[in-house]
Amino acid sequence: MALVESEDVELGMDAPDFELPATDGDTYSLDSFEESDVLVVMFICNHCPYVKAVRGRLIELAEDFEDASVDLVAINPNDADEYPDDSFERMQEIADEYDYPFPYLRDESQEVAREYGAVCTPDIFVFDEARDLAYRGRVDDNWKEPDEVTREDLRLAVEALLEGDQPDPDEQYPSQGCSIKWK
Repeated sequence: MALVESEDVELGMDAPDFELPATDGDTYSLDSFEESDVLVVMFICNHCPYVKAVRGRLIELAEDFEDASVDLVAINPNDADEYPDDSFERMQEIADEYDYPFPYLRDESQEVAREYGAVCTPDIFVFDEARDLAYRGRVDDNWKEPDEVTREDLRLAVEALLEGDQPDPDEQYPSQGCSIKWK
């Protein structure tokens, strides 16, 4: 799998709205998360080795902030015709197998991924209470070796927002992963 880095998206952009089906049988929109002070939107998939490597860390992050005013939502935009492991049925299996503590949504049209400017999996966007983009970047500084992580960038961004601060724009590094499988 070729490594792709997320592209610069202007901090402060409004979170694009969406209405997407989830593996839990519900449909979610941006308003579904209006009660939280922080919203983490993660573009992920099932088959990408980069996503597989950080999946446990994303689950742990969601669990760690379970009692805080933080919501996480995962969106899979990949072309399931060419990549059957990213089908909705397989998404349901993965969500159940790993007991995802966040909704896992299907972006069949890929319009939501395009509106956000997502280019890879994982691609992480963190929005503040006003749903302005405050962080766009990697989960941490070592996607491959969890025991070698020295900086948990995503966690630090969420914590800063919960404390009423903005994540430092100079401390935001691109996410790395597989390219989104466009139709």
